[in-house]
Amino acid sequence: MGKEKNPRRVADNEAFAKSKMLRTSPQKLNLVAALIRGKKVEKALSDLTFSKKRIAGDVKKCLQSAIANAENNHGLDVDSLIVSEAYVGKNLTMKRGHPRARGRFGKIVKPFSELTIKVRQVEEQA
Repeated sequence: MGKEKNPRRVADNEAFAKSKMLRTSPQKLNLVAALIRGKKVEKALSDLTFSKKRIAGDVKKCLQSAIANAENNHGLDVDSLIVSEAYVGKNLTMKRGHPRARGRFGKIVKPFSELTIKVRQVEEQA
């Protein structure tokens, strides 16, 4: 009677979280995303906590959401998670302007970005 369950978009040992409408350019956001790619989640969280970049707080919130999804929705072990992927995409761009000399108009673009973080459970080598 009910609707079919959606198939999983990631593997059985993975979980992800997505943040949309982050108020920064994709280029600046990618610098912070590159900071955490391939690291263990506790190291990535500590790096984001002490980062001087303004957007690092939003990236940390997205990473915590991915960890919570892995633990609560997919039953993965938090201690053995790594950040397998962190990629950035463009979102909308607000166009604003500033009047300039001699009747001209200076264009100001205010870009937005989106971020996807995928975490994977890895087996510990003994």
